[in-house]
Amino acid sequence: MLQQQSVILCSLPSTINKNVPSFSFGTFFSSLGESNNFFYSSSISFKFQNSRRRHYYSYKASTPLHNSSIKNEEEKLPVHVHGVSEKIVGVLGGGQLGRMLCQAASEMAIKVAILDPSENCPASSLSHYHMVGSFDDSATVEEFAKRCDVLTVEIEHVDVATLDKLERQGVECQPNASTIRIIQDKYLQKLHFSKSGIPLPEFREIHNFESAKRAGELYGYPLMIKSKRLAYDGRGNAVAKSDEDIPSAVTALGGYERGLYVEKWAPFVKELAVIVARGRENSILCYPVVETIHKENICHIVKAPAVVPWKVRELATEVAHKAVSSLEGAGVFAVELFLTETGEILLNEVAPRPHNSGHHTIESCYTSQYEQHLRAVIGLPLGDPSMKAPAAIMYNILGEDEGEPGFFLAHELIRRALTVPGASVHWYDKSEMKRQRKMGHITIVGSSMGIVDRHLKCTLKEDKPEVSPKVGIIMGSDSDLPVMKDASLILNMFGVEHEVRVVSAHRTPEMMFSYAGSALERGIQVIIAGAGGAAHLPGMVAALTPVPVIGVPVRGSSLDGLDSILSIVQMPRGVPVATVAINNATNAGLLAVRMLGVADSDLKSRMAQYLEDARDDVLVKADRLQKDGWEAYLNN
Repeated sequence: MLQQQSVILCSLPSTINKNVPSFSFGTFFSSLGESNNFFYSSSISFKFQNSRRRHYYSYKASTPLHNSSIKNEEEKLPVHVHGVSEKIVGVLGGGQLGRMLCQAASEMAIKVAILDPSENCPASSLSHYHMVGSFDDSATVEEFAKRCDVLTVEIEHVDVATLDKLERQGVECQPNASTIRIIQDKYLQKLHFSKSGIPLPEFREIHNFESAKRAGELYGYPLMIKSKRLAYDGRGNAVAKSDEDIPSAVTALGGYERGLYVEKWAPFVKELAVIVARGRENSILCYPVVETIHKENICHIVKAPAVVPWKVRELATEVAHKAVSSLEGAGVFAVELFLTETGEILLNEVAPRPHNSGHHTIESCYTSQYEQHLRAVIGLPLGDPSMKAPAAIMYNILGEDEGEPGFFLAHELIRRALTVPGASVHWYDKSEMKRQRKMGHITIVGSSMGIVDRHLKCTLKEDKPEVSPKVGIIMGSDSDLPVMKDASLILNMFGVEHEVRVVSAHRTPEMMFSYAGSALERGIQVIIAGAGGAAHLPGMVAALTPVPVIGVPVRGSSLDGLDSILSIVQMPRGVPVATVAINNATNAGLLAVRMLGVADSDLKSRMAQYLEDARDDVLVKADRLQKDGWEAYLNN
């Protein structure tokens, strides 16, 4: 036997990866000498990867070619998988989701094998190995399973009967075959979640025009008609605006014999989604709720987190958690939801795998959905799903044209994205460009949804991204500016982008409402509000925004500023306003820098240096006073 290598002879696929140099099996084996052990296997097609990568397979073979000089099994060197797990994860499907699973796996040295009929599928070049074959063919899936320790999916339209059979034989399938069976039939999925008490749009099965027409009379129009199986990315859905539209809608879906059902139209105001991770021991973690924006029934943009009230986020998370709890097996699940006009959350559908709505997690969360899926199916502890960036936006790069013109448009977009702060480009390396085909995606992270949204718009329009202010300095009158400029000087010293505005609580209340209401979305993280006299501005602004407000009492012509400071500090419970000494906008600026420094290590370090410099300045003065005496000190 070759040292540290096991060799398997297999029939080659009709075409081999062009990156692999050709060689003669006969010459290769004759050069190994008489002391090696050779086997041949049943006819399985493998795609060998780039020759720089070392892939050693030690699969049990059926017939020895000649005897080995090794006398017993104990003398054979064991095959070790170096990583966090020795399990080889077999993925049915090798599209972009499989590709990103492989990318996540490489960071932990987890080996991922893929089964996909396309020789140049997106995951192929990054996988441990690629078996070229159909994930919907029973014999192929069974043969593939022999070479894996756990099976999972990146597409649910697989041969579930074979998965069920493999599970009975002891093969690990995550999530379980029973879950895949429920999910891949949309009508069966609706029945399951309905029985589990999950809120859904009303639905019913249809078999002919009469049953479809009755559903229209019951639910009203527009009426959503859906295929039970093989429906995704807008495929398998058709809308009938009246009973006259039913025949054409049914024909577009392939006829009643394909298996159809109808849903009552959900009057939603937003489409939401929650990525839910379920561990082998049934632990469940939910990612932040996101908003999905669709274009021609295909996911176009994802905003994370969703800009919805906290109560809506809680309710959406609760529904998603309950839905995944009703299923079996480990992995990542995507729960798609409707937010209705009345504030209801209705479940649309569930995917038992990583999902388009979770692409942003690669850059925006501590644990990406892809790493999380691998952790879950292998049996590792689940990772932290929370966001490490305040906001993220994901934009799908869809084919805008066929062939080379489409590639040109996509690469122009990529070029612009690479100049945008916080942007990351993912290209799926698909060989063929088609209209509306998912070719890649762009994720932009930043300090607020308003900022990342503006950066995306700049990417699409080829505009230069604007620098967004982090601090807003506002005052009731320009007469306050001589005091408030000191806050601006401090922020300039620390390199903090900020804006200075006159916003009066009494003379321009509408402007005050608008400014406070938009501050968070625009990326403002701290507001410094100066006011004299009644000093209502800081408190009114604090009542209108979750952004922290620092009030600067400005000395007026009467009462020496006492009225201002007392007005600011006497805010009612629930509406906090920080404050500083009268006319001390310098401290307001420094306090704002400290607040920002909580999430900015550079600012934190610069603040520490500022304190050190201030200390050194005092020490120098003290030393000079001691050496020169007070009279000389005062005269200099």
